[in-house]
Amino acid sequence: MPAVDSILNDIPADDDGPILKRRPIREEAELDITPMIDVTFLLLIFFIVASVPDANTTVDLPPARYGSAVSKNNSFTITLSDNGNNGVDVYLAEGTIGEPLSGGEDAQAEAIRDAVGSSMKSNVIIKADREIAYHDVSRVAAAVGLVEGVSLHFAVFEVE
Repeated sequence: MPAVDSILNDIPADDDGPILKRRPIREEAELDITPMIDVTFLLLIFFIVASVPDANTTVDLPPARYGSAVSKNNSFTITLSDNGNNGVDVYLAEGTIGEPLSGGEDAQAEAIRDAVGSSMKSNVIIKADREIAYHDVSRVAAAVGLVEGVSLHFAVFEVE
């Protein structure tokens, strides 16, 4: 054991023990949440775009029964009715009374302007079946719009 004693004697007396490696001082770590927010918004956009609305959540609106009143005495009524042959009959009366206007769209527009202008009534009501296309109602409204001093009103009626 002399060899162990000689080794222990070679160690200086002022040594306090083994030398430990110092750990570096770390700064506080920051948590960057920007990528997490980006992913959250991407998921939100994906689910909004990919969602399919449920047909059971649609709202069936009741038919309009009341509106602003228009006096029949001061109103000229034009009725548009489906004639069954993919065409529209235009009547210058309440309902489908009498003969519909004949001729093409230009001739009908001229007849509408003349009838509304000569009626001297301040209101014009356009009544149409529910199957009448917007185009047909629009062309009648355009013909009425050329007469000065009239107010235009719309109504829809269902054939029973």
